[in-house]
Amino acid sequence: MLISINYVLRSIILLIGSMAFCVHASSRLVVDSDNAPRASEVEKTMPFRELPYLKKPFIDLSPESKNDFIAIGEFSKSGGDLKKLDKLVKGLAKQALGRYDSMLIAHQGKLVFESYYLRGRADLPHSQASTTKAYLSYAIGRAIQLGYLSMADLNKPIVRFLKELNPKKFALGAADITLHQAMTMRSGLRISKAQMTALKSNPNKLQGQKQVQAFFETTAPITNQQRTFHYQSLDPILVMQVLNAVVPGGARAFIESELLHKLGIVNFDWRDDISGLPMGAYASSMLSRDMLKFALLTVNKGKWQGVQLIPEAFVEKATQKIVTQKDRDIFFTGDTVLNASYGYYWWQADMKLGSKHYSTRSAQGGGGQYIVLIDELDLIVVTTAHERNDQTMQVIAETVLPIFSM
Repeated sequence: MLISINYVLRSIILLIGSMAFCVHASSRLVVDSDNAPRASEVEKTMPFRELPYLKKPFIDLSPESKNDFIAIGEFSKSGGDLKKLDKLVKGLAKQALGRYDSMLIAHQGKLVFESYYLRGRADLPHSQASTTKAYLSYAIGRAIQLGYLSMADLNKPIVRFLKELNPKKFALGAADITLHQAMTMRSGLRISKAQMTALKSNPNKLQGQKQVQAFFETTAPITNQQRTFHYQSLDPILVMQVLNAVVPGGARAFIESELLHKLGIVNFDWRDDISGLPMGAYASSMLSRDMLKFALLTVNKGKWQGVQLIPEAFVEKATQKIVTQKDRDIFFTGDTVLNASYGYYWWQADMKLGSKHYSTRSAQGGGGQYIVLIDELDLIVVTTAHERNDQTMQVIAETVLPIFSM
């Protein structure tokens, strides 16, 4: 397998027929300027689960510059351990670590490793699952930056922003749910599957803000003791409704023009909820490189290309510990990821390597969609996958972290 290289020195990894890998620290092969796997016209119309696997993985240790606002570096100059990277690549290529579709690594703000496997395509947006929540969080931050909301508004009841509601019909406690509580999965809403099925049987009653009205009428009574962390789709639905109510043109136009397009993200998808608004909990799709942009925006404290897109105070609050998790979340496995906590749809945890702990901030989506920041090492890891037994945090802790922690 030939891996593209610019005029400069490039490290490459070649896949041999038996799946054995050889690491070439220097090569001056020059082929197409960008030969990362791209979707065919037929593949662009196919459901993700029907995409054929790549015949060979694509590995690039000196990624191409694509004029997408992502700084490019070379792994050979990053200080990373090439032998340990080789071990990681073998595990990814053989599916020994899971069914990963891509992994990108940025060090000191520069992309130094870009790889695609199985159903990964450089130009095909990958479903994000719950990582969508982190994008919604930053859309709220963007609304604050532009003055449609304030940091103080985070602690106000949601009903203040949704003028079409009738609080007289609410269940006990629903009128008190704040934006802060909904963004930390502590709204207290409790609606059974049977109740939700009944609500969805009449979609007309869930259009626009009627969706929130139905939730607030249907929920079990909410007391302060019930406002505990409960991972569910209802809370981000509330947040999307608030965003839609306060920004001009509605949530979809705002997210596209004021967040995604500002980041240079134009190739994406974000499906609608039954309400007619974009889904708040999941259902977005992004390119792997565009996922990386959210990490770089976070590292730069809300600045992008010198412009403050999101208030620094919001980024700090959203990505730092607000709710401590008593038990490990379903995405955390093994003994190498500890002390999970939650912010505004962003996770925090410690990765253990030997006797040392490294704090992490991450956006997480079921099935292996991850954006992980390891600040102490100035390291970012992005993954996409179609995994059933999600162990991505463990994989990063045990195979990526050792590459850079000398």
